[in-house]
Amino acid sequence: MSSSSDFQQDRHSFSGSPQKWNDFELPGDTLYYRFTSDMSNTEWGYKFTVTAGHLGRFQTGFEILKQMLSEERVVPHLPLAKIWEWQVGVACRQTGHQRLKAIHLLLKIVQCSAQRDCDLTLLKPLWQLFTHMENNLCHDMTKPGILLPLHRALAELFFVTENRVTELGTLQEYLLALNTEDHLHRCTAQ
Repeated sequence: MSSSSDFQQDRHSFSGSPQKWNDFELPGDTLYYRFTSDMSNTEWGYKFTVTAGHLGRFQTGFEILKQMLSEERVVPHLPLAKIWEWQVGVACRQTGHQRLKAIHLLLKIVQCSAQRDCDLTLLKPLWQLFTHMENNLCHDMTKPGILLPLHRALAELFFVTENRVTELGTLQEYLLALNTEDHLHRCTAQ
């Protein structure tokens, strides 16, 4: 068994009676296994159980980072620019509650960061998601006033971020960086 298809990473090999098998952990979300019989026995093979970790890496990382960002004396010692970059990537890749938690951390970073710690233009993919949600909300009049948790979280993130860039005097550059040329043409035409 391995975490890679070439069986080179995190490899665990077992042979013989089931008593020789030990529990082990593999990183990631994929398990590769290969069963080979030497035909010396007429048993059906082996049985194993795969169980997800009790507290996954995402949840653990989220809790640690949330706590660190809550400690005022710790924040100045954190590499916020790098954490911001990673966290934006996480928010773009994750879905559901994990995306909400990643956006929550982005909001905390914006609120506690120094003036130019974060490259706010990295938010472009999340801005596109937010504007898509906004457009769908405007076109769907069957649910007026109801915002999904993700929509609310993104609205708060972009509200706080816009206030931050306004304080910095870089609002125009920020808005130009987030929007596509096509979107700017449509706004100008309107």
